[in-house]
Amino acid sequence: MLSQKQRLELVPMLSRGPRSVREGNLETSSSRVLVVEDSEPFRNFICSTLGRRPELQIVGDVMDGLQAVHTAQALRPDLIVLDIGLPSLNGIEVARRIRKVSRKSKILFVSQESSAVVVREALDTGAHGYVLKTDAGRELLDAVSAVLRGERFVGKRFSGHDFVGGLAQTAFQQFPPENASAPIQRGMEIARRHEVGFYSDDQRLLDHVTQFIGDALASGDAAVVVASKSHRDNLVPRLQAQGLDIDAANEQGRFISIDVADMLSAIMIDGMPDPGRFFNLFNNLIVTAADAAKREQARVAVFGEGVHLLCERGDTEAAIRVERLTKQIAKTNEVNILCGYCLGPVMSGMDSHLFQRICEEHSTVYCR
Repeated sequence: MLSQKQRLELVPMLSRGPRSVREGNLETSSSRVLVVEDSEPFRNFICSTLGRRPELQIVGDVMDGLQAVHTAQALRPDLIVLDIGLPSLNGIEVARRIRKVSRKSKILFVSQESSAVVVREALDTGAHGYVLKTDAGRELLDAVSAVLRGERFVGKRFSGHDFVGGLAQTAFQQFPPENASAPIQRGMEIARRHEVGFYSDDQRLLDHVTQFIGDALASGDAAVVVASKSHRDNLVPRLQAQGLDIDAANEQGRFISIDVADMLSAIMIDGMPDPGRFFNLFNNLIVTAADAAKREQARVAVFGEGVHLLCERGDTEAAIRVERLTKQIAKTNEVNILCGYCLGPVMSGMDSHLFQRICEEHSTVYCR
């Protein structure tokens, strides 16, 4: 346990993180909040959302699990808004350690993890609440208010189930009962996924896309890639390194790769995507790829970065329209769709509101 002097000495060191620990006028009526989130855009979104409430004082925001524990120990905040997927130490272990070093701090998880077992394990740490990132725009402030009152809050996607330890009455309307004993994982296998990934660089993007497309082809399913020439050229040798015969899959029509700029040219009218052109193009691609798989109930993995290119151009409303049209494709076809945004050129111009709008169109959010 750190002494008061040690805690005071620790604060300047912690301020060298992604954003310095803030000082402010401490009022007895205010609640002191620590935000722990490794994605800068989403961290900014949380901070700006909490900033709407004058009674909430953000005393720090950090991106690393171990740093979160040290900061909580030093500052003893009233509330900690905590992600699960963190560098150095995952959020569930962070919560367990914080319960030992800052017992009075209430914990609200805000995470992309949507499986029943993850929510249960998070609440079993003694946390007071759990909100999905995709629902944070609607639920974050209500969750914060409830947790600070000492109440339990679990997102509306969950209702009516007894968690282990009786911590909350919630249930999982969208998840089969067998998921309660499934291993913790990101992006659980569910029908017709529409996911989004935000990547810090091309390497991380290609790593994830290689796994996403490679898993589909290895299982006998089909894949469609709509990406830049550079990404497509780099993806093929990566897939071949996994032992996949991409030339054969290409000849069969089970692997289709097209240029993202060509795709946008085909679907855009007056700067906005035309629904008729969009659905015609993608339905044809999906049907062609699925038929080539020659197996019952073949699924198609689709990776696309047209939305990235539109955001890079500053066409944000067109990007949101494409995301919504893609969501409709995911509802009506046997597909798993991954939309990719590379942070470098895009996120510098993407504000937290746009980031949240994009997240809300997807079933799962990855920040890598």
